[in-house]
Amino acid sequence: MNELESKLEDKDMQGAPRALLRAARRAREIARATNTPLVIVRDGVLVKEWVTDLEPVEEPDSD
Repeated sequence: MNELESKLEDKDMQGAPRALLRAARRAREIARATNTPLVIVRDGVLVKEWVTDLEPVEEPDSD
């Protein structure tokens, strides 16, 4: 099982990890375009992160 596969048995949930990845990428694009910080939780702390460059998010290889 790769990182982007749901561990839940429900077939409807199998696409959730990839959908979350797409949503995260889109949020970064919008934040950069609107000069708005992303609000995220990092190590249990709420932080504002300014997006200065769109970092490519690589998907793990499918097994």
